[in-house]
Amino acid sequence: MNIQSIAFSKENKPEFILVLRNRVTSYFEEQHKSKYGNASMVVKSIFMVILYLIPYILMITGIVVNIWMVLLMWVIMGAGMAGIGLCIMHDANHGSYSKNQKVNKWLGYILNFIGGNKANWKIQHNFLHHSFTNIEGFDEDIDAGIILRFSPHAKRYKIHRFQFLYAWILYSIMTLAWIVEKDYSQLFRYKKSGLLRNQDRSFTYLFFELNVSKIIYLAYILVLPLIILQTPWWTVILGFVMMHLVTGFIFGIVFQTAHVTPNANYPLPDDKGNLENSWAIHQLITTTDYSPRSRILTWFIGGLNYQIEHHLFPNICHIHYRKISKIVKETAKEYDLPYHVHSNFILAIYNHALMLWRLGKYDSAYSS
Repeated sequence: MNIQSIAFSKENKPEFILVLRNRVTSYFEEQHKSKYGNASMVVKSIFMVILYLIPYILMITGIVVNIWMVLLMWVIMGAGMAGIGLCIMHDANHGSYSKNQKVNKWLGYILNFIGGNKANWKIQHNFLHHSFTNIEGFDEDIDAGIILRFSPHAKRYKIHRFQFLYAWILYSIMTLAWIVEKDYSQLFRYKKSGLLRNQDRSFTYLFFELNVSKIIYLAYILVLPLIILQTPWWTVILGFVMMHLVTGFIFGIVFQTAHVTPNANYPLPDDKGNLENSWAIHQLITTTDYSPRSRILTWFIGGLNYQIEHHLFPNICHIHYRKISKIVKETAKEYDLPYHVHSNFILAIYNHALMLWRLGKYDSAYSS
């Protein structure tokens, strides 16, 4: 079954999303607010870039030379890199950072600056994940190969019994895998599957861009420190790895806790590719919010604890999610639809670990 054959229902409460969109639009009009970012978004962006660059500058200029302090700088850079991804790149590549789409376009390339690839991200995340959330075989966010089982429809192996223990390690090496292998295998896979046809650039251009951005990234983040830093060479390698471990771990626990949980559904299309629910209801049953009262967490992770709001309104900047979440929750209740939310981040992580355990122990994740 191919992507073109997947069809969401047009009969299951189609008025829900129409009413919800009207109410959200009315909110912005009544509050005289833009749905895009504002000055606070710019301040946050500057902070995240500084959090990433200042430790690097302190090392390169020789201001910080103590080995332990150098390693600490790499760890801080990891937090900054995660912040750039969650708070700048994510909104920019959804076209919600700025009303000016040229700003979004160029800010989206900040992902390449920190080692990733914009073109791949937009296909995997914006198209596959947001369109086919938690659908086995289509949403690559729940396809981690053999070593992790994120869906009850995936084949279960004996090793999965321990995935609730080792998954966190694999999350940590996520961004390292992007740099070394994933970005390349993805680009070739997307070419083969025809997903590059909707891009405004050829495969040749994208492959060239991928290689150039990788070379530039590795040159400034790894080669230059190896040449300039006064500390032993191994501290650069270790620090580089530590930076990515921090970023990968943050990315993993932010994204997976919203979709791989006991609350989440994993709908499958019928033989003709039809799904039971509309696209909007599908987002509600496959997604979970968490920690809605924590403004600090919301600020740092780019509002992605409001995953329901993000999935329903990816074209709205994350700084507005807390406000519109009340509208989404009330409208879902009015239409007798689910609105899943964990009260805090620790509970969200616990439930994600529980789901990993269930998926590892049972063929069906809902066995007890």
